[in-house]
Amino acid sequence: MATLFRSSLAGLALMALAVSAPAKEALNGVSSFMLDNGMQVVVIPDHRAPVVTHMVWYKVGSADEPPGKSGIAHFFEHLMFKATKNHPAGEFDRKVAEIGGDGNAFTSDDYTAYIQTVSPEALPTMMAYESDRMRNLVLTDDVIGTERDVILEERASRVDNDPGALLAEEVDATLYQNHPYRIPIIGWKQEIEQLNRTDAVAFYDRYYAPNNAILVVAGDTTAERVKELASQTYGRVARGPDIAARQRPQEPEQNTSRTVTLTDARVSVPSFSKRWIVPSYRTAAPGEAEALDLLSEILGGGTRSRLYQRLIVEEGTASSAGAFYQGTMYDETAFGVYGAPQGADGLATVEKAIDAEIARIVKDGVSADELERAKTRFRRSVIFARDNSTGMANLYGSSLATGSTLKDIEEWPQRIEAVTPEQVQAVATKYLVPGKSVTGYLLPEAEVAQ
Repeated sequence: MATLFRSSLAGLALMALAVSAPAKEALNGVSSFMLDNGMQVVVIPDHRAPVVTHMVWYKVGSADEPPGKSGIAHFFEHLMFKATKNHPAGEFDRKVAEIGGDGNAFTSDDYTAYIQTVSPEALPTMMAYESDRMRNLVLTDDVIGTERDVILEERASRVDNDPGALLAEEVDATLYQNHPYRIPIIGWKQEIEQLNRTDAVAFYDRYYAPNNAILVVAGDTTAERVKELASQTYGRVARGPDIAARQRPQEPEQNTSRTVTLTDARVSVPSFSKRWIVPSYRTAAPGEAEALDLLSEILGGGTRSRLYQRLIVEEGTASSAGAFYQGTMYDETAFGVYGAPQGADGLATVEKAIDAEIARIVKDGVSADELERAKTRFRRSVIFARDNSTGMANLYGSSLATGSTLKDIEEWPQRIEAVTPEQVQAVATKYLVPGKSVTGYLLPEAEVAQ
């Protein structure tokens, strides 16, 4: 049921904010209101199919955890599926399954979300169950101990037994020298082992309250109906303690290049990634985040990108190559490139070619035509991204939970359209500095002897 989610949403959230002319009409129907207890409610009507997505986003993630309690945000996501004062464990999931719906949850660095996609007539039931577990969980020592063991098994299977996941943890811990983004969402093993009922109750009481939550409902419904139902369910949950604005440790100036290398017998194809600290949409100067988003698309965002065309199509030296920008993080975030070789050319050849493509953008910039094609790919992707209620609920929830406003979402397409080739070149020059990067190498054991 639980999912770990480190935000890399250029392909979903921020890229899905671009709006074509037909899709713009749907945005005009989006509404937002506040319940008396401080819970924000967003309604995104879409009557094309008899489906509705119901999501609750709590503005707390792994980067908000107390020192020494890593993993508790994800741990608590698991605990939310246990018994409440009014319902036994598993009943909520069974109700969703009985009506042919889907339910899930996920934890990121910056938020925790719970989702159900059901028929419109089931919306009152979803609200009743979800609002109940907001404050009525029954947390016993037995429940805590059993679920803690489940998390430890999850970490063993998904991280400790996966060389790529282990390297990713080490790269993040090296890239972020001070910010809690350096800590894995699932938590460090020795700290997970120490999580207890006292920790869980304190976390629940502090963060799981209507005034720290956003309800997003997208699909075949109306604002009037959602407001009525939300008032009858979530509106009856008492407001929690006021929560101060997030004040996390921030990154110092970085002045070194660092490498992290993992060799493992289970690795068959070597690979590498290179990352830099860059601003997120919330922290960037005007225009910079949009330029970084388009830079990632031009450089390595898909089959039409520079890296794909050069290394895979033209030269055939790489089996994979790309770039990413984690723009929806709440604080300063990461821009990265990655690649793996094809055949005998070797990893060094791929890395050198990717470095050369970055250097070419820094030196020569990008053309107006190349930039326009990247913007067009954004627009095209959005037409598909907006075609289901879950995508829209994810889009609005993730954006609002990380500091954006409805106005930011609505104006994003215009800001993307305004980006110039000079701005793309400027952010590449300013942020993709070789001497301020972290490179991770994942190598077969045989690579050590070469």
